[in-house]
Amino acid sequence: MKTNIGLGLLALLMSCMCFAQTNEKVLEDFKPSSLNQPGQEYPQVNSQGYARFRIEAPDAKAVNVSLGLGGQGGTDLVKGNDGVWTGTTAGPMDEGFHYYHLKVDGGIFNDPGAMNFYGSIRWESGIEIPAHDQDFYALKNVPHGNVQEILFESKSTNSIKRAYVYTPPGYESSKKPYPVLYLQHGWGENEYAWMNQGRANLIMDNLIAEQKMKPFIIVATYGMTNEAKFGTINSFDIKPFQTVLIDELIPYVDKHFRTMSDRKKRAMAGLSMGGMETKTITLANLDKFAYIGLFSGGSFKMEDVNATPDFKKKVALAFVSYGSREMMNERMRSFVGDPKANNEALKASGINSVLYVSPNTAHEFLSWRRSLREFAPLLFKD
Repeated sequence: MKTNIGLGLLALLMSCMCFAQTNEKVLEDFKPSSLNQPGQEYPQVNSQGYARFRIEAPDAKAVNVSLGLGGQGGTDLVKGNDGVWTGTTAGPMDEGFHYYHLKVDGGIFNDPGAMNFYGSIRWESGIEIPAHDQDFYALKNVPHGNVQEILFESKSTNSIKRAYVYTPPGYESSKKPYPVLYLQHGWGENEYAWMNQGRANLIMDNLIAEQKMKPFIIVATYGMTNEAKFGTINSFDIKPFQTVLIDELIPYVDKHFRTMSDRKKRAMAGLSMGGMETKTITLANLDKFAYIGLFSGGSFKMEDVNATPDFKKKVALAFVSYGSREMMNERMRSFVGDPKANNEALKASGINSVLYVSPNTAHEFLSWRRSLREFAPLLFKD
């Protein structure tokens, strides 16, 4: 069971342009990024979304800041008389979280001023461009859920695997069972992604505090049971991960947490490659899942409906989302079709199909944070 995701994934990654050329005057109201190491002043961001970098490398001959998944885009820094390299992006970056790294004389390094996040199959530096709607994933004075690491046995891979489990506020003090969402990361990331880069736990806490959704558990685990390096992603076989998820992780979670184990109380969603994994696994296991979410990770076509027994009967929600810049990408549409047309076709056939488009974002975490915000309140309706 191979997932033919290589071409589409690359097209989506290439659609991520973090900033564009502009002639506007750059305002000198720069402040340290919220993701800086403690006490570090750089990198900095300003109110327009520009980013400024400062690197001490007196013996270097060239320093570049490579921004975006796969290193798309970049900013050349200029060396001062003091041996310090500085530079500002050519234009404002998209709001939200971005990976980046330094290129110093051809070598790849992380920025010592920034915290690190696992993406692009390595630990990358991270920078946060404040979003105008960042309140929904902000840390607030509201009741908070708990995020814990679990280790579970995987006999199929002869290993001990890890997952992160979010339990909502009140879980520890109650005896009631909860629905579960299995939430997958993208290619090159791992099980840390949704709670760190994605702020999934804070999004949930805030939605619950605002009474916009029913509380549920989130489980995030590593989706690459057989490694596929960049350029060989078409060789990725989803079957081993499907075995881990269906036969090992779900039974473990149902045994060790108070869950509602009925399919109508179980959902799966994922971003990018995780969305493609979600589509393949759920459509093959509709006896296990009723709610499905694809965040920048494919689309549901009528061909999928017609090829999947009981799709109309068993799928309570078919949710698809993209960043608006992705929706304009011809290569993406050539791979997954027109998500808008697909959504209308499914709705016309009587399926609860929802398409969400994140404004002014591409293949990046603000698209996916917003997607989770829109997806979560739609889950587990009576």
